[in-house]
Amino acid sequence: MTARELITTPFSASSTADEVLEGVDLSGVRAIVTGASSGIGAETARALAAAGADVTLAVRSTAAGRAVADAIAGTTRVLPLDLADQASVRRFADDWDGPLHLLVANAGVVTGGLERTPEGWELQFATNHLGHFALATGLHDALARGAADRGEARVVSVSSTAHMRSGVDFDDLHFVRRAYDPQLAYAQSKTANALFAVEATRRWAADGIFANAVNPGGIATGLQRNFTPAQKESLAAAEAAGVFTYKTLGQGAATTVVAAVAPQFARTGGHYLDDAQEAYTVPDDAVLADHPHGVKEWALDPATAERLWAVSAELINS
Repeated sequence: MTARELITTPFSASSTADEVLEGVDLSGVRAIVTGASSGIGAETARALAAAGADVTLAVRSTAAGRAVADAIAGTTRVLPLDLADQASVRRFADDWDGPLHLLVANAGVVTGGLERTPEGWELQFATNHLGHFALATGLHDALARGAADRGEARVVSVSSTAHMRSGVDFDDLHFVRRAYDPQLAYAQSKTANALFAVEATRRWAADGIFANAVNPGGIATGLQRNFTPAQKESLAAAEAAGVFTYKTLGQGAATTVVAAVAPQFARTGGHYLDDAQEAYTVPDDAVLADHPHGVKEWALDPATAERLWAVSAELINS
């Protein structure tokens, strides 16, 4: 059996979100962007609103969110959401009214040391994966109504090249037994983001809901403020080796917007996008420096995705 051809688009690493949206009319589209109070989340929200979407900025700091919303031309609103707090996630989902056509799971945290939620969950996994998992599953019915409106609803899960450093360790998700490494914890959460897109599409495609994961690339944002010296050194080495070059915010948001609106990704999901294209798959032992635009097999494996979904559902419902 021949391999499936990768999905391609007219865009590239240098494309911006505005270029992707040129000529696109998103009137009537209701979108949520998490973590939209700064960085590529704010840029994604701005670009979508400029194209006519009704955008909700789901943010931990509503003051910061309002400052962004006030600077955006278009229809926006700001609602509180703390992804590390399951009660906050439930309130947000329960309070949502009407259809939802696009969910951009953009928010993320990087910690310099071990931090835990009240449940005892490792904070990066709890925020980056479990919070978004609970949000998306809580909004499933709204997404299904959105799909009934427009023929499909999309979920964009923001992953990272960091996923190539670690799969999901089901034996010790929360670093109870192994020594804590913030880089591995972040990597595990980013692999989980990609696996979510695989299983969400398998479960929800019949409802017209399709999820894809994206790597926005290297962008200098507030996400790096908690990097340890080792993480900063690793980042500098990767840049020196040409693994990535820093993008502007507009370029960083472009791949997210491609997954959100491009016709090439209509009614298809479970893909991992890099530089506005579907990424090629590499073995789990591949070296990041040799494949800066690839996606590891462990981030797309259907059996692993199904297992992660079951474990995640058990955690948030316990």
